[in-house]
Amino acid sequence: MLEIIGELLIQLIGEAFVQLGLHSLAEPLNRPPNPWLAALGYFLFGAMLGGGSLWLFPGNLVPEPWRVANLIVTPLVVGAMIATMGAWRARRSLPVLRIDRFAYGYLFALALAIVRYFFAA
Repeated sequence: MLEIIGELLIQLIGEAFVQLGLHSLAEPLNRPPNPWLAALGYFLFGAMLGGGSLWLFPGNLVPEPWRVANLIVTPLVVGAMIATMGAWRARRSLPVLRIDRFAYGYLFALALAIVRYFFAA
């Protein structure tokens, strides 16, 4: 159970850092990107972060019988949490980016989880 929580924390912390970076870069880039291109970008960025996380945590954090469930459930939880954070930001009239929506947060977390699923030792 602790391993599953660890995997969830890796994805949440990673996405929090991405949000911090994207929010800081959003102001100069006022023109909204193509949504399909943005989805691909978030997926690729999640995959890159997943690869980077393998250097810090090279082994599987989730035991073998739970790895597939983690691959399915963790991105859904992360996407929901990111959407909740985006709604919180919107209620406070703070800037909301595409990654603050469920689908983009889910794609990011899914790519990270896929990389960790297939390449973690």
